[in-house]
Amino acid sequence: MPEAPKPTGSPARQNVTFPSADTTAHGYLALPPSGQGPGVIVIQEWWGLDHHIADVTDRLAREGFVALAPDLYGGSVAHDAEEAHRMMADLPVERGVELLSGAVGHLLGRPEVTSATVGAVGFCMGGGFVLYLAATDARVGAAVPFYGVIQGDLPDFSGLRADILGHFGENDNAVPLDGLERMRLAIREQSGVDPDFRLYPAGHAFFNDERPSYHAQSAASAWRSTVDFLHQRLG
Repeated sequence: MPEAPKPTGSPARQNVTFPSADTTAHGYLALPPSGQGPGVIVIQEWWGLDHHIADVTDRLAREGFVALAPDLYGGSVAHDAEEAHRMMADLPVERGVELLSGAVGHLLGRPEVTSATVGAVGFCMGGGFVLYLAATDARVGAAVPFYGVIQGDLPDFSGLRADILGHFGENDNAVPLDGLERMRLAIREQSGVDPDFRLYPAGHAFFNDERPSYHAQSAASAWRSTVDFLHQRLG
């Protein structure tokens, strides 16, 4: 039986464990007020499973989703960009996708989850992982990358089955607009899925209200459309 959530505590929260990629993975699970709903995976920025990601997970739960944020760093949280870059570099994309696929299986196996597929929402590094995961795991039915950073080559999108809603800043040097257009074309040509990529008058990490990059108007618009998209796609 899946374990029940424990009381929340410190900012870098973990309250569930589950088997994933031949190891025991950890994560933060939040349940909706009704106790059940569609499942959504929340994928961390390069900082780790920090307070911001736990807060996004809680917000999704309040919107009616069973939300799970897998901890890809095993409990570590970066305190500066240099450390975050090192921790991201130490996590091969293939390994990250394996861990996330285990989280998808755990979420779909929980009795509280009512959807046949899950949504995946991710930010920065996690936004890139949303696309890698959706390209390889057909159990992802709705993918929402926020300013997703692709590490290396684009995924092979031929196995993609998820609808995609992406949020990107017009002034984001980490995700150049010409690269975004190449990715849009690759997704469309390889999978037949026409991604809905939306641009905002903001820079990188505009959704993170704990960073100077936060842009409130863009964040609010992206959030409302994300919640509506997930409900429409997951039921």
